[in-house]
Amino acid sequence: WEAARWFLAADGESGKRYGNETIRVTPDGQVSIKLPAPLAHLANSAHGRYTLTHAVGFAHRGVEWADRVEGNRAVAYRIHYDAGRGRWYLTASWQKPVVQTVPLDAARGGGVIGVDTNADHFAAYRLDTHGNPVGEPHRFGYGLSGTAAHRDAQVRHALTRLLHWARQTGVTAIAIEDLDFGAEKTREKHGRRKRFRQLISGMPTGKLKARLVSMAAAYGLAIIAVDPAYTSMWGGQHWQKPLTTSRRKMSRHDAAGIAIGRRALGHPIRRRTTPPRAHQSDAHGHRTVQAAPGAPGREGPRPRIPGPRTRSVPPGAARTRATRTPKTVRDVRSARMWVQDPLLVTE
Repeated sequence: WEAARWFLAADGESGKRYGNETIRVTPDGQVSIKLPAPLAHLANSAHGRYTLTHAVGFAHRGVEWADRVEGNRAVAYRIHYDAGRGRWYLTASWQKPVVQTVPLDAARGGGVIGVDTNADHFAAYRLDTHGNPVGEPHRFGYGLSGTAAHRDAQVRHALTRLLHWARQTGVTAIAIEDLDFGAEKTREKHGRRKRFRQLISGMPTGKLKARLVSMAAAYGLAIIAVDPAYTSMWGGQHWQKPLTTSRRKMSRHDAAGIAIGRRALGHPIRRRTTPPRAHQSDAHGHRTVQAAPGAPGREGPRPRIPGPRTRSVPPGAARTRATRTPKTVRDVRSARMWVQDPLLVTE
């Protein structure tokens, strides 16, 4: 009867560090309790907290709990004593968000972030609704070496940073490749390429997609899975060189993120090629419009330039000839008009 009343419970709150301010559990399993003012002298850590000596772990739904804790989402804890076993237990509980399927047009409404999945990092690029790259490329690194817990923590931390950045930019969806290496890592497929087979075997594509969907639902973001065919090749061919500047270093993976985002938005990956110089009628070359065909104002009317529109005569030739001073000195008499005076008739 007394042991049943030896418990301590605290509700969680989203936005607080690790989802709970009273009973705080770090992703490593370290437990600390915020002591009330009358018991503040018993604290063994800073800010009036009492830290337990032993770490805890969750065997059931531990991955889902770690995702919530890493994202600072609400988690309720209850510490109670089991008199039969003589042990203290920590129970975590939370409310699972309802994952709703939104229309594709609604998911594309605020732009997307194209994410290229690699063996050691996520290459992400933001695109607006017209498929144009915005800002600079972002990379979120992780390591797949070490223990399973370490690999899981690395991927979780990279996804958390990706979702935080997506929420800051204001996009409504994240576009990823629908990768499945289940039948692509056999020796019959890649022969003696052992290192490549080990590389694709170590990429947690299935677990990554399921985890990203569950974590993005808590942030109010939609996930769009696209066909991964030729995204890296066409991205590097059409987007890597045009976006590379002296201050921006574009890689093939960054360009693949743009290709994935454009495919999720329904735009073609390939850029509109510029015609030859002899076929360009504009003074600054042909415009390469990336907006959708139905977007209003994507290609407004060109200003009317007076004069003939030929390559032999410049557009402003007629106006220039009327206003400029002649370089050669002509005969003044030839420019005058001769008028005969009327004859005086007298009788």
